[in-house]
Amino acid sequence: MTARSSLTVVLAAGEGTRMRSSLPKVLHPVAGQSLLAHVLDAAPNGAGASLAVVIGPDHKAVADEVVRIRPDAATFIQRERLGTAHAVLAARDALARGADDLIVAFGDTPLISAETFARMRAPLEKGAALAVLGFRAADPTGYGRLLIEGEQLVAIREHADASAEERKVTLCNAGVMAFDGKKALSILERIGNANSKGEYYLVDAVTLVRDMGLEAVVIETSEDEVRGINTKAQLAEAEAVMQARLRKAALDAGVTLIAPETVHLAADTTFGNDVTIEPFVVIGPGVTIADGAVIHSFSHIVQASIGKKASVGPYARLRPGTSLGDGARIGNFVETKAAHLEAGVKVNHLSYIGDAHVGANSNIGAGTITCNYDGFFKHKTTIGEGAFVGTNSSLVAPVKIGKGAYIGSGSVITKDVPDDALAVERSPQNNRDGGAARYREMKLRAKAKKEG
Repeated sequence: MTARSSLTVVLAAGEGTRMRSSLPKVLHPVAGQSLLAHVLDAAPNGAGASLAVVIGPDHKAVADEVVRIRPDAATFIQRERLGTAHAVLAARDALARGADDLIVAFGDTPLISAETFARMRAPLEKGAALAVLGFRAADPTGYGRLLIEGEQLVAIREHADASAEERKVTLCNAGVMAFDGKKALSILERIGNANSKGEYYLVDAVTLVRDMGLEAVVIETSEDEVRGINTKAQLAEAEAVMQARLRKAALDAGVTLIAPETVHLAADTTFGNDVTIEPFVVIGPGVTIADGAVIHSFSHIVQASIGKKASVGPYARLRPGTSLGDGARIGNFVETKAAHLEAGVKVNHLSYIGDAHVGANSNIGAGTITCNYDGFFKHKTTIGEGAFVGTNSSLVAPVKIGKGAYIGSGSVITKDVPDDALAVERSPQNNRDGGAARYREMKLRAKAKKEG
């Protein structure tokens, strides 16, 4: 199969009016990734594989998504919506190059797999001119029926045109097709529009293939895999199926999900070994979780990297750009954003750390805030290795807290603090001399502990 070239044409020009949204249908997300992205990820890739996506006019956002996911793909515009076959022919220039296999897929079927695309190509290698993807519908009402004689597909009968006997057939048309690429253009160009809507339908390819004395076959898959998305209800159903898949994959990979049905994962979530996820955790796109990490209940994580044996939550929020070093601890009601916390850092309670770099083994006390926004610009806070920031402190960025520095509780720090220095600013509840004494005592204790 790898020696055969392929062209996958993904139809993504629909407006999706039933979604009742200004967002193009194929850009709605499932598991943190657009419907279209799921399909493009599943499409054949690598040497000999080419990709074309047919979009509607004025759908720049869809074109941008294509470039983001598959920069190798070409985009074509279907300016008039005259049926599925007409949409495929919008990519005529790509079809004319004559790949060995042509796959026609849809941008609103996010659950389709790369394995299914490969199975559809297999009969083409053995001489079939057309392979149609089918599924056994629990309720076939409204679906086109796949009519088979022996091992050959002889027709696709739309529900409205089917006889009473044909309506008993539960094998239904999923719409996805694979053509012999050398014959595809001649087949598609023969499809007419002699129907009530005056449109050009891909289903007519079956009759044409038979009339040409060529072979058409059916490849079966599950009903879940070919769910098309036309409404928000169907979007939610697809999300549920995808989440079940992702949870199973995580469990099979050795992740401990204490209450799997309560955990929400993204399609690109990656786990190390011996990771534990407690109930009611939401993991969005772009998250990696290393060996031995624990994510406690009710935490929300997006675009973040979590180091080995780190602990997050409960009730923590890790926003984009967060990076936790090995053994770091993020506790309850802590929020981070664009923050790099090195190994062993502790931020255990009720704090906000944004646009910051926190050195290894530093301790950030409860209620600490990095004041990173001045109303116009974001500024960075840098905290050195082994620093101690007391509770209820405000670090007004841009500011640097030196290595081993000690910030007294309730301080508002507006100037850089040198290494190993004591800072107690604007803190009526602290006496500078008392704070200094405490600082000296802490340093002596730490030295004694280190020396054994």
